[in-house]
Amino acid sequence: MRWGQYFTSAIGKKLVMAFTGIFLIIFLIVHASANACIFVPDHGATFNKVAHFLGTNWVMHLLEVGLFAGFILHIVQGIAVTIQNKKKRPVKYSMIKRPNTHWYSSAMGLLGVIILIFLIIHLSQFWLHTRFAGLFGGVGDVTYDNGMYVNMPVDNLFEQMHLVFSHAWVVIIYLIALIALGFHLAHGFQSAFRTLGMTSSRYIPIIRGIGYAYSIIIPAAFACMPVLMYFDVIHP
Repeated sequence: MRWGQYFTSAIGKKLVMAFTGIFLIIFLIVHASANACIFVPDHGATFNKVAHFLGTNWVMHLLEVGLFAGFILHIVQGIAVTIQNKKKRPVKYSMIKRPNTHWYSSAMGLLGVIILIFLIIHLSQFWLHTRFAGLFGGVGDVTYDNGMYVNMPVDNLFEQMHLVFSHAWVVIIYLIALIALGFHLAHGFQSAFRTLGMTSSRYIPIIRGIGYAYSIIIPAAFACMPVLMYFDVIHP
């Protein structure tokens, strides 16, 4: 079997889903860690400087291309796997439920769509304004007199976040999306490692435990930001 045929086969699609899924799992850890800088009590200085570094470093730009490629591959293969599974089961058996399966295991497609819609909204609110300020309008600059980037204008992303999260409807959308992300991760984390062959009874409980913990901690970490900013606990 040729490589092209292999990666379009059922197992090939699942492997692509697994590898891109793990890549995105790692990205979420990095993203959550960068966002945690908002908790430094310096009115967003640390966060803005970290965001500036990530947005202007050429290595980060290369990784950003890889990130978008990973997202696209994961989405495309996710759609392909969903369609493939539906073709295998053309008739829905509403009264039959497999043992030890959760509802979100069968709703990965729907959860993925919710996350995709949220991702588009999220990028339009932040990423587009910093990468294409000329087209979409910038977020405003700020300068600092100590630490990194002294007297150098950097995007005031912290102020933009506070502005965006001052609207209740935005916070609600974020929370709904993060709940969907949590359920998506609860199944996807375990599924990715099972696809890669970690099916031993010795490892399954460990992977399951880490997966559940991850699917709670990461969305909760992201949720803290809009909620605390909305209630003005964190502010410029």
